[in-house]
Amino acid sequence: QVQLVESGGGLVQAGDSLRLSCAASGRTFSIAWMAWFRQAPGREREFVATINWSGSNTVYADSVQGRFTISKDNAKNMVYLQMNSLKPEDTGDYYCAAARTYSSLRRVVADSWGQGTQVTVSS
Repeated sequence: QVQLVESGGGLVQAGDSLRLSCAASGRTFSIAWMAWFRQAPGREREFVATINWSGSNTVYADSVQGRFTISKDNAKNMVYLQMNSLKPEDTGDYYCAAARTYSSLRRVVADSWGQGTQVTVSS
């Protein structure tokens, strides 16, 4: 079992930046991919970005490509999501996830989920 704890959410204005953090603990050796998802009010949870455990491969949703950057620090078991040029449509609860396969993440399926951190972007 892997435990994930997110932090760094908040209320910002359009155009601002935020960095989300996710601390992983437990059986982290079983993780192949770490990812960020988000869920806006009244909408389904959606994929945002993912990174493999070595950090050599990243994938982004089209809606955040070029604005968001996912990264990780294996020594600290941390995953980050740097969000720049934020838009009101980026508002939602952001969740950290851990998975053994990439294909599962694209189906919004993960082995572990964090509790979420709220991001609100005002216009």
